[in-house]
Amino acid sequence: MSGDTDGTDIFDRRLRTLRRDRMVAGFSDHDFLYIAMLHELLDRLADVRRDLPRALVIGCPDGSAKAALEAMGKQVFCVDPGYAAARAAGGVQADEDALPFADDSFDLVMACGTLDSVNDLPGALILMRRVLKPDGLMLAAFTGAGTLPRLRAALMAGEGDRAAPHIHPQVDIRSAGDLLTRAGFAMPVADGETLTVRYGDILALMHDLRGMGAGNILAARPAMIGREAMMAAASHFSAAADPDGRTAEQMAIVYLSGWKPDASQTKPARRGSATISLAQALKGGKPPRA
Repeated sequence: MSGDTDGTDIFDRRLRTLRRDRMVAGFSDHDFLYIAMLHELLDRLADVRRDLPRALVIGCPDGSAKAALEAMGKQVFCVDPGYAAARAAGGVQADEDALPFADDSFDLVMACGTLDSVNDLPGALILMRRVLKPDGLMLAAFTGAGTLPRLRAALMAGEGDRAAPHIHPQVDIRSAGDLLTRAGFAMPVADGETLTVRYGDILALMHDLRGMGAGNILAARPAMIGREAMMAAASHFSAAADPDGRTAEQMAIVYLSGWKPDASQTKPARRGSATISLAQALKGGKPPRA
């Protein structure tokens, strides 16, 4: 184990910061996943009929999120796990589970592409709720369960009985929704989509992952995979290729949204107060006359 960790962290915080810093210069060559997530979050925000004038962006590998929100007339603050990205955005460096902002500071918190590698995801969501003003909105996107199945299978095949954890643990949509509820968000929603990206070989995929800062940062990560194991993994990856020689890999994205509770929000109907039964609703029936 290496880096600044107390032995309980899943991820090496120091290495996470270094990887984020190193990706910044060439990020535009590997930004397709981030851009896909950001565009979806912006589309969802466009459906919200409220101004939400003061926004916090978590994860700012380039200036696209800040620019898009400023174009909507919002005052934007940025935070990133990496120093270089935070500095370029005029923001601050911090981990999501240690946000340096006062309670009730923002109308909107948008976290794009980083929550898959935060050590304390429940704590991060609680902090995101706390820094929101009452009736403020949280939107988030990150890769979750089902991401990189071809790469995972190839690395396991390459190392055989000595297979080590080279890919991060992943959160599924149901668990993410449960975490939103536990964190105290009102009207929580968790859903997802899967992007398919095709690669000519395993090295091209790994190059993309490094370029987007998504390399292995496990605190208990194994030694680098050996040459023979890497060759076996590459062969296994290529064996799954389509007829054109390219292998389809999947990126499973989890989307989250939730509101900070406020007295003005619509409350769920009291249990048993409905005037039409579920059976009637499904049949298109009408409620009984008063």
